[in-house]
Amino acid sequence: MSEIPKLKAQIVSRFTISGFQIRSEASIFLAQQIAPLEEANRKRWLHNIASHVQGQNLEQPVVEKKHIELAIKEANNTGLDDNETIFSVINAFDVPRFRYNEEKKKFLPDSGPRSLLPGPDAKSEYIRDRYQMLWQKTSRHEMFNSSKITSNNNVKRLTLRKIETLLSTSKMNEVVILGLLTQLTEGKFYLEDPTGVVPIDLSETVYSSGLFCEGCFVLACGKFRDGTLKIEEMGFPVTELASSSRAFYGTVNTWGGRSKNLLKYSRKLAEFEEKKEDDTIVFLADCWLDDPTVMSKLKQLLTGYNAFPPRAIVLMGPFAKMNENAYALKRRFQALGDILAACECLKAETDVVLVPSSEDPMAANILPRAPLPECLIGDLKKRYPRIVLATNPCRLQYCTQQIVVCRADLVTKLCRNTIHFPQSGQLEDHFSRTLISQGTLAPLHPIAFPVHWNYDAAMSLYPLPDLIVVGDPCQGFQTTEQSCTVMNTGSFPKSKFAFKVYIPSGRAVEDSQIPD
Repeated sequence: MSEIPKLKAQIVSRFTISGFQIRSEASIFLAQQIAPLEEANRKRWLHNIASHVQGQNLEQPVVEKKHIELAIKEANNTGLDDNETIFSVINAFDVPRFRYNEEKKKFLPDSGPRSLLPGPDAKSEYIRDRYQMLWQKTSRHEMFNSSKITSNNNVKRLTLRKIETLLSTSKMNEVVILGLLTQLTEGKFYLEDPTGVVPIDLSETVYSSGLFCEGCFVLACGKFRDGTLKIEEMGFPVTELASSSRAFYGTVNTWGGRSKNLLKYSRKLAEFEEKKEDDTIVFLADCWLDDPTVMSKLKQLLTGYNAFPPRAIVLMGPFAKMNENAYALKRRFQALGDILAACECLKAETDVVLVPSSEDPMAANILPRAPLPECLIGDLKKRYPRIVLATNPCRLQYCTQQIVVCRADLVTKLCRNTIHFPQSGQLEDHFSRTLISQGTLAPLHPIAFPVHWNYDAAMSLYPLPDLIVVGDPCQGFQTTEQSCTVMNTGSFPKSKFAFKVYIPSGRAVEDSQIPD
């Protein structure tokens, strides 16, 4: 830190030569960023940043901290186009919304106004949008599409029907319905789609793999007799690779972020991703800042990574074990700032992303959840400027890879609400199949898992991302289905301080743990 005044003088001199006056806050911030670098690298970075500031065409020749932050981001992305970023965090309320157009057979952007307090029609609209997404995907599958050419002659062709077809008759065999599993009266289940609702008999049903809950869309096969559908087999809608799903969107950016086109197709980012074999992203949940043992282990983790800085460290809440007021929690974040301020290499290279849980203060128990408020984090951001306040859930973009992060007790909720618990197979496989086939992070009844109706697009998993990260306190795991990795971090304190490390170049997940 003794080098900061000397570096500050060099920075002021460099910008003065270029005809700029740099604010003291901005010069100190830049000095802190380049201090961990070697002498030769400092000069190169100072020259690059000054050049980027000149390219910003400032209205006044006064350089603020925000100009330096933008210049550093642009310098990090040298060789990339303006809208191409190596790493970025996309908040849930900025995720674009798309609706399926049956006439054009494609998804079109919906840029209409959205509100956290919409009219009652919004509830039926978001459920209908989920249904349309699953219907078009399922009806295209070779099992239901008679026009699709396939080399597999053993595939049995089925007819996917709407409920209104059943209601017009009293008897029908080999019925296949895609519908919402719901309980309109206590103890009595029904299937519902946009055309109607039909009672179902589950007494002799054979279930496929997955966790079937009220609020899930299911594929039901059976016989219709006297107004009731007797279900013989129940499964989930078909799954498909993300590359197949994206064909119905074109190159438009469905993920979010400032780029107009989807960065999945960026050649430069793909080359960068391949070269950066050592880049990692660290994930951990239940960061209890009010627990001395957890703080000690966090300090050990952060100081350890200071020697080998990852691309990002994602810390998920709750950030207090006990229910603390805002003033107490603010002091906890200040203590975290003291630890991070001593990690000079992390300050230069690593973003620390804070993802709140439903138990953190200042927000209702409903997703998407707003970021932690600035009033709690202000002192932390001063000590460590690369803090990113994210929503829950949020999306990460690392080069061409798409990552969804959600801090919720999803595994626990699905197990608690399932109407049929699987008797065989691994729980992680049933869990991942449920999420991927439903195409959403919230395949549950709104009472069990409430979401903002107008922002259900933030919960979407269609097209599939490369990685889904869930922060559930149950045992951590990772599994892969349809080329999508599903990972649960587990609880940092409850798992003896275990956490997950993602290596994007090899799309691999490593289990790590802080030793005793």
